[in-house]
Amino acid sequence: MPILSVNVDHVATLRQQRLGKEPDPVTAAHIAELAGAQGIIMHLREDRRHIQDRDVDRIAESVKTRFNFEMAATDEMRDIALKANPHIICLVPEKREELTTEGGLAVAGREAEIKDYIAPLHDAGIESSLFIEASKEQIEASAKTGCEYIEIHTGHYADAEDKAERGAELGRILDGIKLAQDLGLKVNLGHGLDYRNILAFAEVPGIMEYSIGYAIMARAIFTGLDEAVSRMADLIAGFVD
Repeated sequence: MPILSVNVDHVATLRQQRLGKEPDPVTAAHIAELAGAQGIIMHLREDRRHIQDRDVDRIAESVKTRFNFEMAATDEMRDIALKANPHIICLVPEKREELTTEGGLAVAGREAEIKDYIAPLHDAGIESSLFIEASKEQIEASAKTGCEYIEIHTGHYADAEDKAERGAELGRILDGIKLAQDLGLKVNLGHGLDYRNILAFAEVPGIMEYSIGYAIMARAIFTGLDEAVSRMADLIAGFVD
């Protein structure tokens, strides 16, 4: 059965607006777990714009489900990951000026480099995922790196301006899911998914995890975090496995 992993970065974003102690993303993670999340995601950016190193240390010590650590492919982040020992890391691209991750990691042409980069993580028993576009080139390249998972970027589908564009983007993603599975990769989906557009994947078999943060936190402002997480978890629980 697919699982819901909740990204708590946006809680930290609000906290960092005042450089205070609240709201605490680790507390949010614990509430999310109690409400039905089966994974917690934190992205420690190089510029530390939201999640801080101490947040990673605390969640690594206290998470009760599955800790997914999103990170850039730098030596610093790999050292932090080896210390935190998450269940899985997800390599993502970063641009200093972007509001959020805008696209997938460029894997094609870097297969050997990425394979060497994640080798020490695998040696430590940490699984790996690559956040990529739903393109044949990137999926086939990812399969050559030794990663266990890919996370397909669903942002273009979520941001589509009309039905035709949305349908085209959905088709690309569905084709990508099938190709990745045929190559032996496990598939996660994430970026821009909400309570409506996620329903397009309800009958798609074999998806392992849905990575959702913004939509849940936006709803939580009005309904509370417990309700926002449990509603999404209930939706996903009704999907095919």
